[in-house]
Amino acid sequence: MQNSASLVVVLGTGGTIAGTAASSSDDSGYTAAQLSITQLLATVPGLARVQIESEQVAQIDSKDMSHAIWQALGLRVAYHLARAEVAGVVITHGTDTLEETAYFLQRVLAPTKPVVLTGAMRPATSAQADGPCNLLDAVAVARQATDAGLNGVLAVLHGTVHGARQVRKAHPARLDAFSSGDAGPLAAVDNGVLRSLAAQGVAPASGHLPPLTAALHCPVADWPRVEIVVSHAGASGAVVRALCADGVDGLLVAATGNGTLHHEIEAALLTAQAQGVAVRRSAQGLPGAGDLSPVKARIELMLALMPPIAP
Repeated sequence: MQNSASLVVVLGTGGTIAGTAASSSDDSGYTAAQLSITQLLATVPGLARVQIESEQVAQIDSKDMSHAIWQALGLRVAYHLARAEVAGVVITHGTDTLEETAYFLQRVLAPTKPVVLTGAMRPATSAQADGPCNLLDAVAVARQATDAGLNGVLAVLHGTVHGARQVRKAHPARLDAFSSGDAGPLAAVDNGVLRSLAAQGVAPASGHLPPLTAALHCPVADWPRVEIVVSHAGASGAVVRALCADGVDGLLVAATGNGTLHHEIEAALLTAQAQGVAVRRSAQGLPGAGDLSPVKARIELMLALMPPIAP
């Protein structure tokens, strides 16, 4: 069925895509989140022919992403998706935590319209800035994804479309820094045309899991506190014990191998679990966290521990 909605809403949150440096030859010594979303859109002439609304939700370096911004962003995305004239939402975002925000939005919204995150590896002032092309591609995906059966939260960078569950930042500096691992990308964008690569034609961002909406309404101060600990050679249980003493609600342990744990950290985690702290492990293929990375498994546990919405 042809999608009759035509408006794309672009929400700005800062990041490298909105960053500036003193010189056009400086791709590393820049300051993130300097251009407003209005200024950023003005750098992409190809968008002049597209019906767009924009809104600045945050203006940060994404390494400093917070739960409060996640909640505000989720509410604004939900508001715009509910508008009949909106085909989809694009979010400009820093690359450091883009995969976390993508997974959070998928789990709290489970949207039936496309929500497309994009960013850049080079600042807006770079002589070879990748942000304008990424933003142009993201808007194209937001307009075409529904007709291609690729709804849900997506990430579009370097001409490649990833699902929220699979997307990872796999390289710190390359333009093709993002990967979907063994699952592979869902689609590609070629000269503004979305070309699906997914066998099923449906974005498996989180399967068909229902949205966990409590995070949109629960005061951020009341969100469960879930921290990540790492098992490694020479690990001890000291960090686990310190976090438990500090009142943590849940612990996500990034395991070695296929879910193995150093015996000292494992003993501390078992004690924590016996004391009522929720404990999960994250490793490729491990039941429980499944294929989720540690940062996404942390989000899943946090949402699972979220207080229910009052009737």
